[in-house]
Amino acid sequence: MQTVSFGKNRNGEETSLYIFENSNHGVMKVSDHGATLVSLLVPDREGAMRDVVLGYDTAAEYESHTCYFGATVGRNGNRIDSAKVVIEGREYQLAANQSGHNLHSGPNGFEGVLWKVKAHTDNSITFYHLSTEEEQGFPGNLEVEVTYTLTEEHGVEISYQGKADKTTIMNFTNHSYFNLGGHDSGSVENQELQILAEAYTPVRDRGAIPTGEVAPVAGTPMDFRTRKVIGRDIGAEFEQIAFAGGFDHNYVLSEAPGEMKEWRGPAAKKPALPWRLLPSAAAYSFMQETLSAIRPEKAGRLTVTDAGSVWKPSFIPMR
Repeated sequence: MQTVSFGKNRNGEETSLYIFENSNHGVMKVSDHGATLVSLLVPDREGAMRDVVLGYDTAAEYESHTCYFGATVGRNGNRIDSAKVVIEGREYQLAANQSGHNLHSGPNGFEGVLWKVKAHTDNSITFYHLSTEEEQGFPGNLEVEVTYTLTEEHGVEISYQGKADKTTIMNFTNHSYFNLGGHDSGSVENQELQILAEAYTPVRDRGAIPTGEVAPVAGTPMDFRTRKVIGRDIGAEFEQIAFAGGFDHNYVLSEAPGEMKEWRGPAAKKPALPWRLLPSAAAYSFMQETLSAIRPEKAGRLTVTDAGSVWKPSFIPMR
């Protein structure tokens, strides 16, 4: 493991970038700022290395932008209706940070935390954070660990552990934006995707709160059971796509963990780069929508607004 400076955060604290390389020259870079996946360099079929994760070069840049590039999200990933949750009969009022709802646990989410390094090996690192009751408004003090492991096959395994002293919410996820053509290659909408899911959870309006229904994908633009180009139906006249400005929905997985999907890069521009996500969760939130603006990214690049797709493992959300 190599450790380099990732700059100071807004509190003046030093942050670090931890770099791991496997025996096949794949590279994973993670930071203690937000327990964030910053880079994943993998070879295509001709051996050229590509960084397939969108991100920034310093902690300060992550703090300046609010799209959660690569971050660990918690205590709760995704939205809570009206920023209120009832646990053991008691209602807790949370911060309403998006359209009157609580998104990714509010403004004090894990993405802004300076995590402690608990342990590391030659190919993995474990970050630790103590989330107090006062931090986000959820009940209980919660000890959280997230471990990143770089495999010899250029995969990244992410695992989470949590221990609380009261009944509380634990729904952690990772918010990486992936582009199999490379982070600087432009739009992902010409890349192909397959999702082994028979159903998804519709949302009730542009606030993206689930209706409580689990609906079939068959006969809708939401259907990725057969591999298709991501952008093929993103402009379809379909209410759910209009609500989200694209795809921003939870897919209920049909198969056992480890059998979710295959995603291939654009063979016409570069050699194809197949990719599989192997979740242990019951659902995956797929987000392919337009970022609010072109913004700076790694190495002084500017991202296009559809430069990455997000995959977030989760529990099946219910209203």
